[in-house]
Amino acid sequence: MDLQKTQSDQDAPVTATAQSLAPTRYQSNDLFQQEREIEIEHHGRIYRMRVTHLNKLILTA
Repeated sequence: MDLQKTQSDQDAPVTATAQSLAPTRYQSNDLFQQEREIEIEHHGRIYRMRVTHLNKLILTA
């Protein structure tokens, strides 16, 4: 999976303060890749993230 930061993130100057405060941003299209549901493993637990019919995200354990 090739995750890329948004264009605005790539163009913005990076300082030590900005880098430590701003989280990395990913496009949901890059994560889902035409799927409606993905699984995320975190500390040995599996979480499911899905896109609803209203195009919102739901994360469940």
